[in-house]
Amino acid sequence: MTEPGSALDKAADMCALESATMWHSLASAMCEADEPLSADEANMVLARVLEALGEVLPIAARSVADNPAADLPIYRDSGRDIGAAMRDMKP
Repeated sequence: MTEPGSALDKAADMCALESATMWHSLASAMCEADEPLSADEANMVLARVLEALGEVLPIAARSVADNPAADLPIYRDSGRDIGAAMRDMKP
């Protein structure tokens, strides 16, 4: 575990954010490709995207918790809207 707010903690956060950005870009490119993904490819990409999301959600939560001016209802409403949109998605 790193000391919260330390240089190592910030470097770990940056690494997690860069990794999530890379997986998002890769998943987007694969989903927009001319030929569809195989089930194995889709499962591999989804697993990595979920892994990256699991790493960046705590960073986002800390960012919101550390900001006393944060308007939490905006985040709650956004999360609800994202969940509703995902329920309407077709596989």
